[in-house]
Amino acid sequence: MAERPLTHRRLSRVRARAGTLYVLTPWWGKVLAVFAVSRIVSTAVLLSFAARQPANAWTGPSPGYFDFAKLWDGHWYFIIAVSGYPSELPLTDDGHVAENAWAFMPAYPSLVRALMTLTGAPFAGVAVVVSVLFAAAAALLLYRLMNLVLPSSTALFSVVLFCFSPLSPLYQVAYAESMHTFLLTAALALLLQRRYWMLLPVLALASLTRPSGLAFALTMVLHVAYRWWTRREDPFPARERVAASVAAVFSGLTGLAWLLIAWAITGSLTAYTDTELAWRAPYIGYTHLIPFTPWVQGANWWLGEPTGAILLAIAVAAFAALMFTPWVRRLGVDLRLWVASYVLYLLAVFFPQSSTPRLLLPTFPLFGAIAQPTAPVYRVAVVLLFILGQIGWVHIAWWADGVDWTPP
Repeated sequence: MAERPLTHRRLSRVRARAGTLYVLTPWWGKVLAVFAVSRIVSTAVLLSFAARQPANAWTGPSPGYFDFAKLWDGHWYFIIAVSGYPSELPLTDDGHVAENAWAFMPAYPSLVRALMTLTGAPFAGVAVVVSVLFAAAAALLLYRLMNLVLPSSTALFSVVLFCFSPLSPLYQVAYAESMHTFLLTAALALLLQRRYWMLLPVLALASLTRPSGLAFALTMVLHVAYRWWTRREDPFPARERVAASVAAVFSGLTGLAWLLIAWAITGSLTAYTDTELAWRAPYIGYTHLIPFTPWVQGANWWLGEPTGAILLAIAVAAFAALMFTPWVRRLGVDLRLWVASYVLYLLAVFFPQSSTPRLLLPTFPLFGAIAQPTAPVYRVAVVLLFILGQIGWVHIAWWADGVDWTPP
């Protein structure tokens, strides 16, 4: 009987020390600790699937981590890092533009290539390290971004959700998502702080990492309109009007830059869009890019007519309603404008298929809405659900099990 009070006192002291350590740890230490634990979990998930990976187009059976991490689009980035972009567009037997490297922006593979040259290390290792470092930096920036609109504890849990999210294995493979997420987080933080001129170089690099310039241009246009509308309550001086307007125009130009670069090198104005359309040809054949039709086409292809279009309309309406819920409204106007603009951009140009969850990654500010309930049971349950989501996503989309139909 004497042991119980002693054990209780020891447990109380351990809890007190842990609480003190938590309080004394700076915010960046907490973020990096969360990130490190999350990478252990995601690495374990990826390695478990790599051990069971059959031989495929990219690797032999049971590949090592780095080979497993450069499947799918990682191989396209490898091609670009090694040999660049084709000056002539490859064609199919019936004369259409075939899948090729122009579908992938140059910033990430160019950085990997530079580091390969500098270090002499192979592509896969460099690409993974670059992705992990950008992901860690993105987690740090995300905390600062969320802390602009949410309490610090909620901002930290937003980072937890970001680090353990179902698609978080992408932060440590040979994909450009980590780099783009870092740049996008920086751009959003600068927007909230109204540091418009500093946005320009960040937007330029982000637009050459993943398609995002046109979506951010729409965000800036809506931001300028909102600030003008509320200028009596929140002054909008002329110097800020000029700077924000310049950022909006600049973002639109950077959103078109890759299309113009592809045109200049290949001689085809539609080189980039034709290349993107090649990836949806197995579903609906070769078509022209008509804004806002791809999702209707995709919904009808997957679910049949008119069921697909009806369910798509319901999903769009549900998303619109979500943006006005109290949890999302607490994120502030600018983050909501970004999420809405980006989703509208996806609806305008992308075709829904297995990479759609990855394309939704830039809506990560919504983690701030999910993070707001503080009940410990809720938070633990969400993290566990997200980890199960990682296992499900890698099983469905990443490993090549012989029945895959398109890349993640």
